[in-house]
Amino acid sequence: MNEKKKEELQAFVDKATAGDKKALEALITGVQDMVFNLSLRMLGTFVDAEDATQDILLKIITHLSSFRGDSSFTTWVFSIAVNHLKNYKKHMFARCPLSFEYYGDDIENGKIQDVPDLTQDVEKDILAEELKMSCTNVMLQCLDMESRCIFILGTMFKLDSRIAGEILEMTPEAYRQRLSRIRKKMADFLGQYCGEYGSGRCKCKERVNYAIQNHRINPSQLDYTTATEISIQTMMDVKNAMEDIDDLSQDFSFCKPYQSPERTKYLIQEFLESTQLSIIQNS
Repeated sequence: MNEKKKEELQAFVDKATAGDKKALEALITGVQDMVFNLSLRMLGTFVDAEDATQDILLKIITHLSSFRGDSSFTTWVFSIAVNHLKNYKKHMFARCPLSFEYYGDDIENGKIQDVPDLTQDVEKDILAEELKMSCTNVMLQCLDMESRCIFILGTMFKLDSRIAGEILEMTPEAYRQRLSRIRKKMADFLGQYCGEYGSGRCKCKERVNYAIQNHRINPSQLDYTTATEISIQTMMDVKNAMEDIDDLSQDFSFCKPYQSPERTKYLIQEFLESTQLSIIQNS
């Protein structure tokens, strides 16, 4: 980022810190989808991602005065979000951790043929798509927290290795090496087990009822297929203050970005308009 852009960004942040609600709203609106998608991939479920997103956005608002422009604003946001999510213990998979061994065994040995029809008259194709998006997102939970973060920053957000290394407190070289190994691990698992993205025996449509029985999807609450999908380019646009992305990108097409849910937007908007914000800003 050139000096002029740095100065303009810092002036805008200073306005928001000083109490300009329009400037503050513009900053938060610009990063909330990025924060939600990072939270969704890190935590595995919509409900946990919503809760974490609200926490992170409030943390950004209340710590805005500490931003000094040493890095881009979005890099600063990523650092806050990553640190929050790495220490987040309230999500479902913190209580019930997964492993590739467990997931693979369930694919190979789950008794899908013994489950009755539980689709509740929802089209099976819709439920299969919901399961595909849910399953591949949950698969990320088989990685340890730092590996998951490396994979998401490199594969979904395509961060430059220098920026990602700064966020994760490792050298760019160490980040690139780990990202390459993690991508291979993910690709090998998909290739072995998944019939949607690889040559495995697992077919989402055949496992819909089994997934409903095991509370992996809910026909009355379809998070992924009802979420508003946004383009990858839109997600990249929020990083326009960063350096050039590297060439390590690999197409893991299940990493689709979504708009943050309306409930999150409403709660943040409500906070921006509250007297509580004024108290925080004036303290």
